[in-house]
Amino acid sequence: MFACRQISLTYFRNYSFSSFNFSRDIIGISGKNGSGKTNLLDAIYYLCFTKSSFNRPDNQSVQTGYGGFRIQGNFEKPGREEEKIVCILRENNRKEFSVNDETYQRFSEHIGKFPCIMIAPDDVALITEGSEERRKFIDTLLSQLQHDYLEQLIGYNKILQQRNSFLKFAAERNSYDESLLEILNNQLLEKGNFIYERRKQFLHTFLPLVLQQYIAIARADDRLTLTYDSQLNNEPFEKLLKENFQRDLYLQRTGSGIHKDDVLIELQQASFKNIASQGQRKSLLFAFKFSAFETLKKNKGFAPIILLDDVFEKLDEKRMENLLEYVCVQSGAQVFITDTHKERLQQAFVKTGREYDLIEL
Repeated sequence: MFACRQISLTYFRNYSFSSFNFSRDIIGISGKNGSGKTNLLDAIYYLCFTKSSFNRPDNQSVQTGYGGFRIQGNFEKPGREEEKIVCILRENNRKEFSVNDETYQRFSEHIGKFPCIMIAPDDVALITEGSEERRKFIDTLLSQLQHDYLEQLIGYNKILQQRNSFLKFAAERNSYDESLLEILNNQLLEKGNFIYERRKQFLHTFLPLVLQQYIAIARADDRLTLTYDSQLNNEPFEKLLKENFQRDLYLQRTGSGIHKDDVLIELQQASFKNIASQGQRKSLLFAFKFSAFETLKKNKGFAPIILLDDVFEKLDEKRMENLLEYVCVQSGAQVFITDTHKERLQQAFVKTGREYDLIEL
């Protein structure tokens, strides 16, 4: 089993010097709000992804009054010796990341080696907010599956910034270098078309899997449809860039490309987020996350770690039992679950019939 067996935190959020051992595969973490439950899960996430699960700068994870932090974790994989992962943020805001004392030159090399799925209350934004949330979800998943996808995505975003800077400068000067524009366009086209084809190929099989998961969780199909929406579905990327150049110049940003992609979610041919109930939204969120889990498990040959942060608050007892049956019994994964109610966690774990550890903060 792939598992985190130990983690040590130094000046990370509300932890000055803390160490935790995880001998079991089901770990409950209980404590009042503000006790550090989410921070502990995020520390594990940090070691898997080289960054926080929240969209925040690294220095915001440093304990107040200090200049940096250190996270160290020991992970095991099937058939391999335990591996030590260390993340250090220095006082000069320089981050270092190493595995078994070998320091990465590029953090992107680490992505996908220690797969992890996190589900937290704010994740409902994947369903209710704009296209950026769904692109981020797909990109995070694909980056763990395909390293070349991640490299192309990093390159695309860098060139996109350069082209937007070019447009801003050109608009201010009322002139531009056509040869430089051609170079930027060609670079953007190469990486953009690569990303589009990979997304289209992946979502062709992934979105039906999400629908299957939704039906299993909600116990109804609700006439739900999921569609990959891209400007490149209708027009070649090169044509879009040429046709929209004057508009881009006026707005000083690139309005066409894979950075506008989305997954359209409709319920009975209407916008899902406008008419879906709380239960339907929650069911679809779990469907996306569990589909990502199953996809990673199949690709890696072992189950990713599952981090569940405060997910019980808006679940009825039956949904909670179904969720725990899946993650604790069927998934074959190491599972971390936080809750403010110690007794509720204990009772839920007892029903699964599995051994567990319970950490009180």
